Amino acid sequence: MKFAVIVFPGSNCDVDMYHAIKDELGEEAEYVWHDENDLSGFDGILLPGGFSYGDYLRSGSIAHFSNVMAEVKKAAEQGKPVLGVCNGFQILLEAGLLPGAMKRNEGLKFKCEPASLKVVNAKTLFTSGYTENQVISVPIAHGEGNYFCDELTLKRLNDNSQIVFTYSENPNGSLEDIAGIVNERGNVLGMMPHPERAVDSMLGSSDGIKLFQSIVKNWREAHVTTS
Repeated sequence: MKFAVIVFPGSNCDVDMYHAIKDELGEEAEYVWHDENDLSGFDGILLPGGFSYGDYLRSGSIAHFSNVMAEVKKAAEQGKPVLGVCNGFQILLEAGLLPGAMKRNEGLKFKCEPASLKVVNAKTLFTSGYTENQVISVPIAHGEGNYFCDELTLKRLNDNSQIVFTYSENPNGSLEDIAGIVNERGNVLGMMPHPERAVDSMLGSSDGIKLFQSIVKNWREAHVTTS
C-alpha cells in the first residue's frame, strides 16, 4: 500500500508520519508538496500535524485552499482512506470533508501530554484492530483542539456512529469529549491525538500502530486478490 504524506508550509509532523508508515509499518510512503495536482498514484492520504501557513486566520483555514486539497477531496470521494491528525484534522474540517469546527483549548493553553482515549467505534477501517471501548494511550500536542458542532450535527454524529475516539479525561473542552470523528462513509478520519507518535514502546506507547495496521489490513482485503 502506498501513502501520500501531504506537506504544507509549516507542517512539522510529516517526518513522524513518514516514519510510522515506512519504518514501523513497512509500507510505501512519499512526501507530497502542497501544490501537487495529482494523487492518483496513492492508495491512502495522510495529512500530518503542525502549523500550516503559521495557523494564520484559523488553524487549517489557509491550507484548505492549497492545490492538493482538490485531489484530497477526489481521493475521499473515491473511497480512499484519508487520515488527518491534529492540524490535518483542522484542515479536513475547514475543507468540509468532516463536520464541525475547532476552538481554542479551554484555559487557552497549549497542551502537550499523553492522553487516554476510548475507542468508541471499532468497526471503521481505521479502528478494526482495536476492540470496542478499549482504552489506548496516544499523545496530544495542540492549542486549538476544542471540537465543536451544532446540535443537529452532533445528533448525526451519534446516530451514524461517526464518533470514533473520545478522551477519558477531556484536556481541551471538546464537545462530548470528542477526540476523533469519521465522515458518514467512514473513509475519512480526523483526530487531534497523534497516533504516529505512539508506534513504538520506546516512544512511551505503541497503541497507535494498530490504527495504521487497520488501514492496511482493510485496504488489502478490498484490493489484493490471492490465487
